[in-house]
Amino acid sequence: MARRKLTLIFIGVFCLIMVVPFILGAGKAQSAPKLDLDTPEIAALDVKECIEPVEYMRSSHMTLLDQWRNDVVREGKTAYVSSTGQVYEMSLDDTCLSCHSNPDQFCESCHAYSNVDLYCWECHGLTDDGVVGEG
Repeated sequence: MARRKLTLIFIGVFCLIMVVPFILGAGKAQSAPKLDLDTPEIAALDVKECIEPVEYMRSSHMTLLDQWRNDVVREGKTAYVSSTGQVYEMSLDDTCLSCHSNPDQFCESCHAYSNVDLYCWECHGLTDDGVVGEG
């Protein structure tokens, strides 16, 4: 009988521990940020397309950037051939941020919402005036 009581207490405490984070977070959900693609660089483009399709970039941009970093740093490659056959320089600063010149709104807002720590800026640092430059 005592064992059954301890088991029920354990199950109750376990359930309480599992439910507390949901109770504390209730009503605190934030809406997803709206990406700001309205930069002068993007507005000036005749054809507004990224190096890969939008769906791929939304889901796999970090995989692509990690691969670029490895290819450039470890193998000395500097050219990326996209799925459409177009060749791009493998460079966060010169390729990605030449269009997405608003990293605070474009990158930071989604990563803050997703609670993802960006380590890009350890090498690609923002200067005091908010301009991206090599760290």
